Amino acid sequence: MLKTITTEVYNGKTKYKKYGLPLAVAVLVIFHAVGFWGLLFSGEPERFQNLTPMNLLLTNTLLFAFHRSWNGGFILFTLLAFAVGFFSEVIGIHTGLLFGDYTYGQALGTKVWEVPLLIGLNWVMLVYSTGHISNYTPWPWWAKAILGTLLMLLLDFFLEPVAMQFDFWSWHTGEIPLSNFIGWFAVAFILQLYFQKARFEKFNPLAPYVYLVQLTFFVSIYVLL
Repeated sequence: MLKTITTEVYNGKTKYKKYGLPLAVAVLVIFHAVGFWGLLFSGEPERFQNLTPMNLLLTNTLLFAFHRSWNGGFILFTLLAFAVGFFSEVIGIHTGLLFGDYTYGQALGTKVWEVPLLIGLNWVMLVYSTGHISNYTPWPWWAKAILGTLLMLLLDFFLEPVAMQFDFWSWHTGEIPLSNFIGWFAVAFILQLYFQKARFEKFNPLAPYVYLVQLTFFVSIYVLL
């Protein structure tokens, strides 16, 4: 009797598990589609700017719900990637080094040392998702790290003008400096190298979708600005 019940429960979980990924992708697409409409066509973009932290938290929650190996290697990677990304921004804000002279607006939520805390989480998410995409190639680890870095730069290229338009951050000169992309490449490459060498299971089926949905979101707004 107990064996039969256990088998039925297991079969039920297996049956519905296959719907998890499509459902997560659908949620990502819907939330980003609503944000896209709200920022460009609602007539009240400020209301949707204020929802950016919730969108980022939702995206990260979905992404890491599909992560399989919550071991020490993964936790250490997450903490270090957060710290490196966040403190790189702190240095950038207060010195102009790494990225150039810029200031964060209010759209990304609570700040510490003038940098939104969500920025550290955003670095983790981007390194993690682009690192997963690069792992689909048969290339050596260092080449995968370069590909992951270039994917991050591609996203940043389209993100920067959108960020300036909707109060994520602003450049003091009003233009995006070359130093931003050089700094992004340097920090991202270090983190991508670490991702490739970190000891945890690197298979997350949602990771490529997170990157592609975000890239589509920012490219679409970039084209229409």
